[in-house]
Formats: sequence, C-alpha cells, structure tokens
Amino acid sequence: MSRKTFVIDTNVLLHDPTSITKFQNNDVIIPLIVLEELDALKRRSDELGKNARAVVRYIDSLKTKKQGDLSAGITIDEGPKIKIFLDTKSRVIKNFPLPLDRNSNKILFISSFLKNEGQKVVFVSKDFVTRVKAEAMGLEAQDYENLKVSFKKIYKGIKTLEASKADIDLFYKDGQISKPDVSFLPNEYCILKSPEKSSAICKYNSNVRKLEPLIEYKKGIWGIHPLNLEQRCALDLLLREDIKLVTLVGPAGTGKTLLALACGMKKVFDDALYSKILVSRPIIPLGKDIGYLPGTKEEKLFHWMQPIYDNLEVLLHHTNSEANEKSAFDWITQSNKLEMEAVTYIRGRTLPKVFMIIDEAQNLTPHEVKTIISRAGKGTKVILTGDPTQIDNPYLDQDSNGLTYTISKFQDRKIYGHISLDKTERSELAKIAADIM
Repeated sequence: MSRKTFVIDTNVLLHDPTSITKFQNNDVIIPLIVLEELDALKRRSDELGKNARAVVRYIDSLKTKKQGDLSAGITIDEGPKIKIFLDTKSRVIKNFPLPLDRNSNKILFISSFLKNEGQKVVFVSKDFVTRVKAEAMGLEAQDYENLKVSFKKIYKGIKTLEASKADIDLFYKDGQISKPDVSFLPNEYCILKSPEKSSAICKYNSNVRKLEPLIEYKKGIWGIHPLNLEQRCALDLLLREDIKLVTLVGPAGTGKTLLALACGMKKVFDDALYSKILVSRPIIPLGKDIGYLPGTKEEKLFHWMQPIYDNLEVLLHHTNSEANEKSAFDWITQSNKLEMEAVTYIRGRTLPKVFMIIDEAQNLTPHEVKTIISRAGKGTKVILTGDPTQIDNPYLDQDSNGLTYTISKFQDRKIYGHISLDKTERSELAKIAADIM
C-alpha cells in the first residue's frame, strides 16, 4: 500500500488528542496554523483547553524524546511520521480558488500544495463544510472515524421473543426462568409472548443466566408511572443499585430526563442512598464556557437549565396544593441536595455518592464522556440521556458522539444498562404536529 499524507484539521485534534498516532505508517502533516489555533485555546478551562494542552505537550515530547526535527518529520515507533508544515507565504499555487484570510482555507492551501508536489494527500476534518470545499477542489477528504460507531447498529436494550404459555406461567410462579437459546447482553430486557396472547417482561441476569422480573413500584415514583414497556424497563435500570451506568436514548417526549430525575428524587430524598442529585447539560450554544457571562453561576445556568426545572415542576404536581408545590420546590432547590452544573466544571472533581444525570449527552465527544464517567466516585450512579439524531455540536454526528460511543463500549459490562425509548408520550397536538409537519 502506497504511503499517504494526512493533513489534519484542528478540530480532529480537539476531538481526539491522540488522533495523530492513529494513522499507521503514513505521514501526518500538522500545519503551523493548527498549532497557533491550539496555542490560542490552551488557556481555556474547559475540555477544549484540556485537549489543546494535551496535543501541544505530546508534540513537544516527540521532539524531546526522539531528538528529531519536526519540520523534517519524526517517526513514532511502528507508527506515522509527524511533520509540522511551517508556512504558506513562500508557496505558490496558481488559481487557488479560496481567499487565505481564513484558517481553514490556509489548511486546504497546504493540502493542495502537497498534492501538487506529487504526494497522495488526504485531508482529515470534523467540519463537513470544509470537507465539501476540499472535495470540490479535487482533494480526497475524510471525516476522522477512529471513534465512530454506527448508531443504527447499537442494541436497543430490549427484545421480544416467543415463548410457550407454560413457560410464561412458570415465570410468574417461580419469579425466574432459564435463559432461552438466544444471546443476551448483561441487563438486557425481554418481552416474552405466547401464541395464546399471554406475556411477561423480564431482565436478563448474567450472573445466574436467568430471566428475572422487574422491580415493581405500583404507587409510582414521585407521581410518575411508566406509560409503556420501554419506560418500565428504563425505571427498572434507574432504580437498581448494582447498575452504576445507564444510557437512555430517544427523541423528545419519550420521558428520558423526567424518568431519570424522578428516580433521582426517590433515591436522594426518600431513600437517602445518595448525597445529592447532580444534573448537567453541555452548553454548546454558549461556547461550552459560561465564565464570561455576568452574574453568579446559578444565574448563568438558569435559562440553559430551564428544561430541568420544567421537569422538576412536573414531579412536584403530585403535592396537594399550589402552596405546597411552591414550598416543596423551594425546599428542594435550597436543600443542597439538587445541584445544577455545567459539564465544563465537572472535570477535576471527584463525586462520591452522587446520582449524576447528564442530559443531552449526544453533544459530548467520546473524550468528554470519558472524563465525566471517570469523575464518578464510590457509590455514584451516572445516567446519560440524549438523542443522537439531534446534535447541536457542529463537529459531531450520530455515529461519532460520546453517547453512541459509550453504548458500544459498555454494552457487555454487568454494571451497565441501556434502553432506547421510541414511543413519544406527548399531547395529542404535539403528536399530530410531529407526524404531519
């Protein structure tokens, strides 16, 4: 196979700081403008700043350890050769179609120059618009796919199987049934149906290799009752103490966040099994950093966390009067047992005995999710909710986001469970609008 030259965009390095080591026995070009962008970002306190610093330190370590010249190229052991492309001013390409006042165009200029020099160039970027421009110029362009997983192929967390009426009757009598001759992942759910129309819903226990019944809460959880089988399975996952990581995937209106918050309220306020609920969302529209905004942290977060407060108000509707509801809301928000936090500020903390809910997790990179999960201290439970088909982060898609990646990596772990919620439980008006508009 002929040697290729991969020109790397800044967003690739920020998405995966180890990406430059993943190109096997090829040349990896890091344009000088990319280093300058990393240098400008390295002082930030968020995940972008952390990743920028990691890349710069790694490049600096190459020069120290290998005692080489980065402009000529330093080869990683059994890996790619890393080169820094120093400038564009002395290079000339006749009729280059783009102005060089934008950094992305300068990187495309370098890619075109190297191609004209006879190298087999591949431009790598997480920005699909820049990739389209590259392809329009005759360059080969690729997304960085090392951390990609097909969202359409991830397991749903629940399957339906045919069973005899006798087996279903035995399940209800004994409270368990031997696993059918079908492969199951740990904590996967199953709906058993017989030709006689009897049915049962159960969870696979990989420790004893049997199907077992779900936890029953006939009185509901803080006034919330599951409206379909998927929600019932989700509640079961959220309430089990042996399951430390839960992912809930589904479109708006399926109840992901409401179910997670209801179970958190029960576990913290009723059962006292956790010290507090920590709820967080990625702040994509605000540039991931709220430090520049006026006011206290709570004031900065209030509008962005409004959907969480809306769900909290729904849970408090089971109180007997408006006054009771208001006093309960004030008590909960002032109890120090419910904390709203930007994802940016979770990094660096150790969080023991916390019921942690990360909403809109599809807007996080795999490395950001790894950072969050690694913050979980002893006794902490982490819930990731989101919809990988609805992403606001311009450098992520349904296959490269941290939520999809987490599902693929944890699916065979006994401390993990997942449910895809497909059925929307909304008002009649909302359902009609979703169908016809």
